[in-house]
Amino acid sequence: MLDDVLAIPDHLRDALWRIESARLQRSDAVGLMVCGMGGSAIGGDLAAAALGDRLTRPLVTVRGYEPPSWATPEWTVLCSSYSGETEETLACFAAAEALGARRIVVSTGGALVEGAREAGLPVIGLPGTLQPRAAVAYMFTVAAEVAALTGAAPRVHTEIDAAAAFLEERSGGLRARAAEIAAKLDGTIPVVCGAGLTGPVARRWKTQLNENAKLPALFSALPEADHNELCGWAGAPAGAKLAAVLLEDSDQHPRERRRFELTAEAIASAGAEVVRLETAGETRVARLLWATMLGDLVSLSLAEARGVDPLPVEAIEGLKAALERP
Repeated sequence: MLDDVLAIPDHLRDALWRIESARLQRSDAVGLMVCGMGGSAIGGDLAAAALGDRLTRPLVTVRGYEPPSWATPEWTVLCSSYSGETEETLACFAAAEALGARRIVVSTGGALVEGAREAGLPVIGLPGTLQPRAAVAYMFTVAAEVAALTGAAPRVHTEIDAAAAFLEERSGGLRARAAEIAAKLDGTIPVVCGAGLTGPVARRWKTQLNENAKLPALFSALPEADHNELCGWAGAPAGAKLAAVLLEDSDQHPRERRRFELTAEAIASAGAEVVRLETAGETRVARLLWATMLGDLVSLSLAEARGVDPLPVEAIEGLKAALERP
């Protein structure tokens, strides 16, 4: 898993090559809908955040069995499943066909790719050697590039390529920083909070802590958390051992910056550990990917500290097996 995280720069470059090799045709749509679950869905969230106000049409992520009721045939639907066997994504694939929307598939194979090939749909193939959650760079890049092909945003391939070089340069520092953060979070239940660009990154941190470190973790976002969640910190039961991770962006709104400062003070006064981070990088793409890679490394550092193997996900496999039984 550590090798896969450190290979994120290579994954970004390989993803750009795979998209070019797929020879996707530009076709304007009213928006892009990314249908997926877990690590196959987060790419849509991250792409929307990285594109930010450069988006001229919606880019939404659907986690479930069907597109929203308001979806129309004018949407493009990107069906994202690393394994190609995710039942929710397969259901969305079929629902998008019934809707008459344009469909694109990104996967390693399985029933999803078989269905796409039979229907003559474009498929962006992925390497089949990763854990699904380790394919985040691929899923992000595909979502961003497909958004451009639908007319929802400009291409950011040069930013992605530059971000890959930036992450390579910073990989040693990221590992050291991750170890420091993990030491502070060890023995706690982390609550990861982002805002704007870092909102979906907070979600990614949470899920990586769940799967890699086998820890409960939560995520939230400012400014919303200051309108409700903040009250809960002071009332946390004794021994709860919560810790706040505040993911701040170097180019965030001034009022968000002030909110982070005050929120950190309030949480610290309640006796909880507070870890504040600020993104690094010249572009939105670089800063988002820097924070994402750091979170992945933190989860692995915590797994190592706890003596757990990050690879197996028995709880998820057990649930899938139970769903298949009558």
